[in-house]
Amino acid sequence: MKSDIEIAQEAELYPITEIAKMLDMTIDDLELYGKYKAKISEEYLKKIEKNKNGKLILVTAINPTPAGEGKTTTSVGLGQALGRLGKRAVIALREPSLGPCFGIKGGAAGGGMAQVVPMEELNLHFTGDFHAITAANNLCAALLDNHIQQGNELEIDTRQIVWKRCLDMNDRVLRNVVVGMGNKMDGFVREDHFVITVASEIMAVLCLAEDMEDLKKRLDRMVVAYNYAGEPVCAGQIHATGAMAALLKDAIKPNLIQTLEHTPAIIHGGPFANIAHGCNSVRATKAALKMADYVVTEAGFGADLGAEKFFDIKCRQAGLVPDTVVLVATIRALKYNGGVAKRNLNTENLEALAKGIVNLEKHIENLQKYKVPVVVTLNAFISDTPAEIAFVKKFCEDRNCAFALSEVWEKGGEGGVALATEVLNTLETKKSEFAPLYLDTLKISEKIKCVAREIYGAGEVVFAPAALKQIEKLEELGFGNLPICMAKTQYSLSDDPELLGRPEGFSVNVREVYVSAGAGFVVVLTGAIMTMPGLPKNPAAYQIDVTENGVITGLF
Repeated sequence: MKSDIEIAQEAELYPITEIAKMLDMTIDDLELYGKYKAKISEEYLKKIEKNKNGKLILVTAINPTPAGEGKTTTSVGLGQALGRLGKRAVIALREPSLGPCFGIKGGAAGGGMAQVVPMEELNLHFTGDFHAITAANNLCAALLDNHIQQGNELEIDTRQIVWKRCLDMNDRVLRNVVVGMGNKMDGFVREDHFVITVASEIMAVLCLAEDMEDLKKRLDRMVVAYNYAGEPVCAGQIHATGAMAALLKDAIKPNLIQTLEHTPAIIHGGPFANIAHGCNSVRATKAALKMADYVVTEAGFGADLGAEKFFDIKCRQAGLVPDTVVLVATIRALKYNGGVAKRNLNTENLEALAKGIVNLEKHIENLQKYKVPVVVTLNAFISDTPAEIAFVKKFCEDRNCAFALSEVWEKGGEGGVALATEVLNTLETKKSEFAPLYLDTLKISEKIKCVAREIYGAGEVVFAPAALKQIEKLEELGFGNLPICMAKTQYSLSDDPELLGRPEGFSVNVREVYVSAGAGFVVVLTGAIMTMPGLPKNPAAYQIDVTENGVITGLF
């Protein structure tokens, strides 16, 4: 079997203007970035505002494992399959970050015969959105330090600067740095920090903003520091808003590309779900709903992170109502959760499957708490046996979940027809009664406890003394009614990546709590989660190269 990048490079792509025609768009509705990708114009987005909304399908997954789950691959394949069934479908996904691309995961455009293309361009720079976000973030940081250098009229306490610089790359040595070293004109010496761009508040702001006016309001109220009186200082007060908005003028527009089978794909924004809210932009999702009868979107990592934040942050803020959820699992991953070593996952093992399927069970229960119909799909591997598939199918049906096998990696849209048919049947026979998990009026600590107990299965939440003080301060400042964004390991339902399956009665450890006032949520750091990842021992970057003819190799 060819590699993903070989399949993508050999694909016959339609000019993006031809993809646009499928959605009744003209060239005037596009801002072209070469032959195969484009941004959707503001004029077109305004023009479709009164269109009827299509059905919103969320794709999520069990906790990720080294065995692989294939959530993006399933999302792409499902969109292709709906097209094969004659449905007007659009896929709405996140943009990949350079961090995991050069780090541990490689590319993030789907896989096999279910990919979005051009794959290399999507994974490397794309239309420059992440660079614009990085520039806007660091401009804000530069203006903040310049304000202090030029007299500090706002009386900013340099010990309480909370705005961090960012970079779209895994670089652990930048987590904690010292800036301002040198002479008097080089600024005040202080400790500073970097986060990866996808964890920047500006990424969240861009993804949650309805339009440029809303974007500027959100940028304006981002808290960058506190003054000597303990009062928040916002980006608007250091006159950063206008210039940041100028840098983001094009980045706020959704991007249009295609799948291997020419299904339209809107790709926009890319916050990580383990350290941010893990969803593509509200603008992209809402545009897709006006453009198609069926919209397939995804949320990052497992349902305990991505789906929870999709429901409790994105849907709450944007007024979105998901019509159904597709929950992706693999038999290999379930056996891994049951204690089987990676090297032995290709061998039938019903005992381990029964032990590990509790992870899937917990995610089913969690999704059903949001009162949205659930369809479970198994991303098929050739090592899966009929007995193992039958076991999972009965397990799901016993829990009031539709079930379908997905073979989209091998067969593309054809391999997703069974899943698409089950999704369509669910949409026709079961009505979503979506509701968020908790009320805005709960105290911050109660919201944290609610997610930890209801979604993770924790027995208790242990707050560090500093976190309790931070919560008290945020509530005094009027931020207590915001939803929470939990930063937690993706590998476990708990905050301990080593606890697989369905752990129960464990403690969730909250070490830091801060507000992202522009994004409109409170961030909660748990366990040892990092907002600036590091590179592994053998980074994916080692395998990436470019030939004399300009062809990129080794990307995935």
